[in-house]
Amino acid sequence: MKFEMKDITYKNVFANGKKVNYVQQGQGEPVVLVHGLAASLHDWDDLLPELANAGYAGYALDLLGHGESEKPAHSHDYSVENTYDHFSAWIDSLGLTEPMILVGHSLGGGLSLLYTYRNPDRVKALVIVNPFYSMGQLPPVLQRLFRHQLINTSLINRTPYQVFRFFVDMTSFSSYIGNRETHILPEHIRYQTALDYKRASSGIYNIPRTLHHVDLDLSRITQPTMLLWGGRDQTLAPSSFPRLAELLPNLVKVQQFPVCGHVPHQCHPDDFNPHVMEFLRTI
Repeated sequence: MKFEMKDITYKNVFANGKKVNYVQQGQGEPVVLVHGLAASLHDWDDLLPELANAGYAGYALDLLGHGESEKPAHSHDYSVENTYDHFSAWIDSLGLTEPMILVGHSLGGGLSLLYTYRNPDRVKALVIVNPFYSMGQLPPVLQRLFRHQLINTSLINRTPYQVFRFFVDMTSFSSYIGNRETHILPEHIRYQTALDYKRASSGIYNIPRTLHHVDLDLSRITQPTMLLWGGRDQTLAPSSFPRLAELLPNLVKVQQFPVCGHVPHQCHPDDFNPHVMEFLRTI
C-alpha cells in the first residue's frame, strides 16, 4: 500500500539544557514514537508517513546519547532516570494541548510505560513493542555484563562501521528448510541499524543496569494498551511479554509476529503497521 508523503520536518531543541534531535510529520492528534537502545528516530521511517496520512501528528526523537541528540561525556550520566528526564523535557517543549498516544520499542517501551505511570493525564493510549521493563528479560550473559558500570568503553568508540554491519547482517540472517537463505531485515534497515550503533555514544550501554532502580507499578497504568512482539527475539526473552500482558489492566490487543525478532516494526512493517493503525482507530 502506498501513501501520499506529507511534509516532514527535522528539528533541534534544547530541553533542560540538552540537545534533542527529532522529526515531526503530519497534523492532528499527537503520536509520540520512542526507539530502543542503540537505535534512532529512523526506527519509525515506515510508520510516520502512515500516521501523517491518517490524520495524526507524528513525533519521533533521538534519545539521550543516540543519533544526533545530546551525548554526555561521562559514563555516569547515562541512566534510565537521566534518559527519562531528557525525554520528558522534550515532550514538555512540544507544547501539546491534548493527551498523546505513546508508541515505544524496547527501551522506548519501558520509558513509555514509565512516562504513563508518572503522567497518567497526559497519555491517551499506549502501543508497546518488545518492551524492556526488567533486567530479568535479558539473557544471563547480558545480565552479568550490565551488572556493573562500564567505565572503559573506548573499544566500542573505536569500532568501525563495517564491524557493526557484520554483526547486524549475521543476527538478521535466517534460513528455512525448503526455502532460500535470506535476511529478515531489508538492506536499508540493516544499513541504518549499523549506522545507529556506530554514532551512538558508548555510554548508553550503562543505561540498562539502572533499570532496577526505577519504581514502576504496572497495575496503575489504565490507558488502553496494545502489546506487540517478535516471537524470535534474542535480546529480550519472548516469554516475558505474555507475563507483562497479565500485569496490564487495560490490555486491548496483543499481537505476536512469529518470524520476527527484536524489531517487528522493521522486520515486516507491512504486517506491523496495519495492526497499529487499527488499534488507533478503535480508541
